[in-house]
Amino acid sequence: MNQDRLRDVFDGAFSRIALARKIVTPRLMLKEIGVIKSIGAGIAKVSGLPGTCFEEVLKFPGGYGIAFNIEEEEIGVILLGDHSHLRAGDEVERRGHVMDVPVGDALIGRIVNPLGRALDGEAPVISSRRMPIERPAPQIMDRAPVIVPLQTGIKVIDALIPVGRGQRELILGDRQTGKSAIALDTILNQKDENVVCIYCAIGQQASSVAKVVAALQENDALSYTVVVVTEGNDPPGLIYVAPYAATAIGEYFMEQGRDVLIVYDDLSHHARAYRELSLLMRRPPGREAYPGDIFYIHSRLLERATHLRPELGGGSLTALPIVETEAEDIAAYIPTNLISITDGQIYLSPTLFQLGILPAIDVGKSVSRVGGKAQRPVYRAATGELRLDYSQFSELETFTRFGGRLDERTRTVIEHGRRIRACLQQPESSPVSVSEQIILLLALTAKLFDEVPLENMGEAERAVRAVVLNIPPELLARMEANESLNDADRHALLWHASTALDGLGSAHAKA
Repeated sequence: MNQDRLRDVFDGAFSRIALARKIVTPRLMLKEIGVIKSIGAGIAKVSGLPGTCFEEVLKFPGGYGIAFNIEEEEIGVILLGDHSHLRAGDEVERRGHVMDVPVGDALIGRIVNPLGRALDGEAPVISSRRMPIERPAPQIMDRAPVIVPLQTGIKVIDALIPVGRGQRELILGDRQTGKSAIALDTILNQKDENVVCIYCAIGQQASSVAKVVAALQENDALSYTVVVVTEGNDPPGLIYVAPYAATAIGEYFMEQGRDVLIVYDDLSHHARAYRELSLLMRRPPGREAYPGDIFYIHSRLLERATHLRPELGGGSLTALPIVETEAEDIAAYIPTNLISITDGQIYLSPTLFQLGILPAIDVGKSVSRVGGKAQRPVYRAATGELRLDYSQFSELETFTRFGGRLDERTRTVIEHGRRIRACLQQPESSPVSVSEQIILLLALTAKLFDEVPLENMGEAERAVRAVVLNIPPELLARMEANESLNDADRHALLWHASTALDGLGSAHAKA
């Protein structure tokens, strides 16, 4: 009896196995497995992967790389992580996709590397969507004019070198002249402006990145900012992909109809990292040992910054690339490339910096090619002759150094220009609101400050800015809105400014 039961059990089991074999058909998956032929400083030569495409991701033991050179016998790969443990003969596997990065709201307030890995010691970034780091720039017909201003909170920029949403404005100057400070102040001024900010540190020192992050945290700016970080000791491949990954993150928000500001700090390090990779790959060097496509790697990056048409959501991506010059040489290879790509430049002069004129922006060498179209009408009315007056002053001030005798008109122009320069100075991390800027600029244009002694300009400026608290709310609303001011509004603002300066003069007379 027991034997019959056992036989039935075995027969049932065998029949179920036979049925399962008929239902389940095993699939064979082909994989290309290559091997490392040699390892260099941040690169690897791989063989045995004939189907690999350009810029495809390859998996190494404990890390990833990107196919950079596709040759007949081997593939040149740039490594994206620590490669000290890799050896010749290790296996390499194709991943079947190009380099991508996680995107979405989960990244806001986080500090990540170009691979999307968290660097702030918090939980890993969890995102349901990934986007390739390299994407075609929007078509010409998909772009809208740049007409909405991006307020930086810096008086000299908002007044004389306006930046619009969707513009690419280059910041250049020698080292330690305040380039990163201008970009950081612009990020701080986007609080409550519904602008997502991205700060991309490209090959920066860890101490510099820590200072930027601390400033963002102190001013509650990290709540609307994504920080993408590569440090100087990171592999050159990781430094090379950093700005493209940051741009992909920004494009996600732009396609959602939001306004985005991205800072590349700085593209000089990016160009050097690409030169290092190209020389290691034995690509032919050109001018200053840069490869022939050095212009293309920056143009395809910055062309992705734009303002989309309303049918596509109306979002914008504003780029503030930073580049370092040497000995004030703005005609060097990389700076001239970037000047020709961007829609204007803000040049910081080491001479002005040494004189204590901060921000050390040289108005004569700075320009915004979008110009007044990206500026509020009230600014255009307030700064009509300001740039011309300042340019005349800069030219005449040079001649005064020769000690020649000056006529009355020349002395008047120089004194007026000195007060313009004093009024446009501004400490770091102290953005000025639109209404305060407007009343200051109107007072400057009307030459109300010309009777104020130069040493009292700081106090006079603070007195005029304080007048904003006494301005009627309806007039303030028109100043904040994108509307022009009528003559009555101008006279009212100038009366408030003149009253404040008269009160300041009376106080000094009594003292």
